[in-house]
Amino acid sequence: MRMRTCVSSMAAGSSMEWLKSVKGVILDMCGVLYDSGEGGGQAIHGSIEAVKRLMDSGLIVRFCTNETQNTREKFVQKLRAMGFDISVSHVFSPAPALVRILRERRLRPHLLVHDDLMPEFDDVDTSSPNCVVIGDAADKFSYQNLNEAFRVLIGLEKPLLFSLGQGRYYKETDGLKLDVGVFMKALEYACDVQAEVVGKPSADFFQTVLNDMSLQPHEAVMIGDDLLNDVGGAQRCGMKGIQVRTGKYRPSDEKHPSVRADGYVDDLAAATDAILTNH
Repeated sequence: MRMRTCVSSMAAGSSMEWLKSVKGVILDMCGVLYDSGEGGGQAIHGSIEAVKRLMDSGLIVRFCTNETQNTREKFVQKLRAMGFDISVSHVFSPAPALVRILRERRLRPHLLVHDDLMPEFDDVDTSSPNCVVIGDAADKFSYQNLNEAFRVLIGLEKPLLFSLGQGRYYKETDGLKLDVGVFMKALEYACDVQAEVVGKPSADFFQTVLNDMSLQPHEAVMIGDDLLNDVGGAQRCGMKGIQVRTGKYRPSDEKHPSVRADGYVDDLAAATDAILTNH
């Protein structure tokens, strides 16, 4: 019964022949593997077994997240406690990628990020800031903190703003929450500057994951709950994208005027059925 459900949920009129050439799968995490919330959140039904099936199939599996409320190590610890068998080296998140950029360009950031993410920047010089970095700072997105970031940015001769992702909202167990993209847009508007996004949907971010997998874009599929950042970002890189109807998914996503997923499925378990049946 699940297989018939999965097949019928693929994009209307589309062929599933492309799944036969898939050699790797990139998984979004929040909203696909689990829903976040108090106590660390909870695994989405069937997702733990689905990840194991993908890994056991011989496909190359990587995890691509815009999670910026924790270091990558602590984030993986949380997921392992839920029952996922995930290696830190297989998880790609924005903060480590940004730290490399800051070092390469000799930049000193003013940080507006979550307290639990601060250890990622322990070795970064933050004196006399010449750029601003924002992530999902949650309750730290106060007027005072946003205004401080604004003052640093507007005071620079060449304002430089980095955003760890550009999501509009995400889902926790108690409902939807505003994401970093909302506050990024506020600073862009106030300072007449365009942020450099590190994380999804950045093409460079997706390409880093593909390079680690040693795959070409057409050989990989992205599975996510965010139509624009997960699916749309992957498609712009030449990958296929499947949207799950969990996490931040909204029924209106399937009628979006400019982005259409290559498949819509109920959850990661259904996506896994489709991939392994056609692989």
